Amino acid sequence: QSQLEESGGGLVQPGGSLRLSCEASGLSIDLLAVGWFRQAPGKARENVACIESDGRDPTYAASVKGRFTVSRDDDRNTAYLQMNNLGPEDTAIYYCAAERQLFALGRCPPRAYDFWGRGTQVTVSS
Repeated sequence: QSQLEESGGGLVQPGGSLRLSCEASGLSIDLLAVGWFRQAPGKARENVACIESDGRDPTYAASVKGRFTVSRDDDRNTAYLQMNNLGPEDTAIYYCAAERQLFALGRCPPRAYDFWGRGTQVTVSS
């Protein structure tokens, strides 16, 4: 069974940092684009970052650009989201997603994300 599992969320003070991990199992992500999303209560889901299969030219939402960094380690079948200078507006459930395998191009944004994790809660509060 193919699945993604996020980890690394938690409670952090404003200005702090967290690194989220997204580990894939039953699925090899090395040829796939991987995206990070978040959803805050009462708000629409936001695509905050995407990394292509070759790791070049990751893309970011304007709301996180300069503070978040997406990376990947295909040997570990894992993607990461480093989040710095966090603020209360970053409080949300964070999800990772992997591109649909069929006809995958490994580019951002992919035509579709077929695999999703269950999410990890990030809370920024003093």
